[in-house]
Amino acid sequence: MSLIRSTCMLLRSVSSCIHRTNHKNSCFPSTLRLYTGDTSKTTIEQSKAQLSKFSGEEKHFKRRLLSVHQRFADVPENVTFQGQNHIYLEDGQSINRAALAHDEQEMVEVFCADWGGDGYKTIQRIRLSPSENKLAATVKKDHHEETRFVLVHLEGISLPQKALLVLDNVLSFEWATDDVLFYSTQETLQSLQVFRLHLRDNAVQTDLVYEEKDPEFFVEVSRSRDQRLVTINCNSKNSSEVWFIDSRAPFSCPTLIQSRQPGLMYHVEHSEDHLFILANTGQGQEYQLLMTHLAFPSIPHWMPMFTPVPGTVIKDMELLQDHSVFTLKDSQCRLQIQILTSKEPYELKTLQFPHWACDLSPERVGSEKGRSFGFLLSSPVHSPVRHLCSPRTGQLSVTEEDTQYNSLPECHTTRLQAASQDGTMVPLTLFHMPALLQLSKSPLLLHVYGAYGMDLNMAFSPEKRLLLEDGWALTYCHVRGGGERGLAWHRSGSLLQKQRGVEDLASCIQTLHHLGVSQPVLTALTARSAGAVLAGALCNQNPQLLRAVILQAPFLDVLGTMQDPFLPLTIEERGEWGDPLVSSEHRDNIASYCPCHNIKPQFYPSILITAYSEDRRVPLSGVLNYVERLKKAIQMYNDRDCANTHVPAVILDVRPGADHFGPEDFHLSLNENARQLAFLYTELGLDHRKTQQRQKRRTNKHQVP
Repeated sequence: MSLIRSTCMLLRSVSSCIHRTNHKNSCFPSTLRLYTGDTSKTTIEQSKAQLSKFSGEEKHFKRRLLSVHQRFADVPENVTFQGQNHIYLEDGQSINRAALAHDEQEMVEVFCADWGGDGYKTIQRIRLSPSENKLAATVKKDHHEETRFVLVHLEGISLPQKALLVLDNVLSFEWATDDVLFYSTQETLQSLQVFRLHLRDNAVQTDLVYEEKDPEFFVEVSRSRDQRLVTINCNSKNSSEVWFIDSRAPFSCPTLIQSRQPGLMYHVEHSEDHLFILANTGQGQEYQLLMTHLAFPSIPHWMPMFTPVPGTVIKDMELLQDHSVFTLKDSQCRLQIQILTSKEPYELKTLQFPHWACDLSPERVGSEKGRSFGFLLSSPVHSPVRHLCSPRTGQLSVTEEDTQYNSLPECHTTRLQAASQDGTMVPLTLFHMPALLQLSKSPLLLHVYGAYGMDLNMAFSPEKRLLLEDGWALTYCHVRGGGERGLAWHRSGSLLQKQRGVEDLASCIQTLHHLGVSQPVLTALTARSAGAVLAGALCNQNPQLLRAVILQAPFLDVLGTMQDPFLPLTIEERGEWGDPLVSSEHRDNIASYCPCHNIKPQFYPSILITAYSEDRRVPLSGVLNYVERLKKAIQMYNDRDCANTHVPAVILDVRPGADHFGPEDFHLSLNENARQLAFLYTELGLDHRKTQQRQKRRTNKHQVP
């Protein structure tokens, strides 16, 4: 398994809630009072009217987005996995399989998401039992985050298939044997319990095997790559604790590896009675690889095996037979692989990737005990290319048919650094088709996140490819608070240091403009969820740098949220934002940058906010408070400054549903993307007809055969 990746995929974005108006240090003018009720309804109705003006452009961009998705419909995807005797193909709604050595013509459907009933139709997670006689999966429905667990028999498959077992609110799950499965549950966005499910004859027995008492921790189960251990992983924002159950004794009590300690983060793999542990015990509290015997799992017995050189950080690890394969990033966020033999004498090999590579997604094709590592490399504008790494030879192979989709000779990937306010160098990744010196009149779209130690999502996106071919420059700002440069990079942009992420973002934009990349009237910023904290703070502190902003499911009221301990994620998020109820220093610090509490009458860029009506992570009430305050401030500024010719649009696009991460339905997602593109082109004053003509010329020149 991928150690760090498996945990990071379960980290959630923070919730927002109802704004508090009585904070003594709020810098929001008292005349900009909180609006509710009829005012909120008016805000939504006004936004609907504003959105209707984009309807023509929205239809245009929907057609173009459909076209670009069709162009890349056949690019490799990480949707194939393999059992002992069959290969499986998952398409989001169903799972088909064929016997090994047979082609896809003989594939048979073995699972369908709608077998979960009640409108569930999208597959989330899949696990095969060791001998392939059962399959377990979680499914979800549109506009909801909650998942449903469905278990089916694979022996004697006949249609229509009937689910053997259905459970609600299951988050993660792993098989120990063909009859024993462990799973964690999620209630009110918290995961605190792990159960053992025993299937015997026609009976099902469920037992609680672990219960977390600290609400700051989040619990999930995983399995070692060799299938020997099921692990219970307990993680807070700054510490870890892992328990394991030997699959050879699935009814035994969990064994503790190392008790939690403040500041200690670790992840565990297993091979041949040894634990391989990634822990932040290296220099600067960064990750290094350590090893110990399974019988002596605690930290006094951990022996260092590999520590990356200064300037590089471990992002992930795959444990293969006789080798450990590390994914690393250097100071400019370039990806590379380092291979370490797992037995003495230790030998280290380094493999460099193409300059454009920004995202690595491990594949699951091949034996769990395989000797090779398959993965997909991509960037936001380069479609995935399948690679195979042979640790023994240290060679990297590429399938020829996958490279045809990336025939973009004019596409440049430029890696830059911006000096932040305190002198720290902040990496940027810039994608562009014109040469760097020819970007002064190009529209620029910036991306930022900067929270939870998570990297920006830089996997392939057909929407980004469309913008690139339209002549846009696309920049990804790897600011502090994110994880691109390691754990220390996250620490230096969290808690009392959160303002540094805002300063990093401003410096990135200023550096680009100074280098001649675009200009403020052609610059837009996009962020979602917790990334909106930095984006919203920048709009308050340096609004002149931007013309337009797109926020999706945005977290904007940090102070109000962190002062309400009854919200589902407040306690768990204290390690990221602080605890304003206990610490006046934390309270004053949050108040100093909180987007909702620092709005003032001044120039603002145009803003399009997409929110979801029943989002429990970022409730609509908090977003409405922000929008109403912002509109009032803009009105006050325009009334005071008659010479101001730019009146920004503030649009709240309220979508139905409770899924904080946006719709999974392709057409619903396409509609949102088309609406956002229509907004960008309108607010930046771009003629989409000219850009489309330019895109057609490039497409014809590099048409895929």
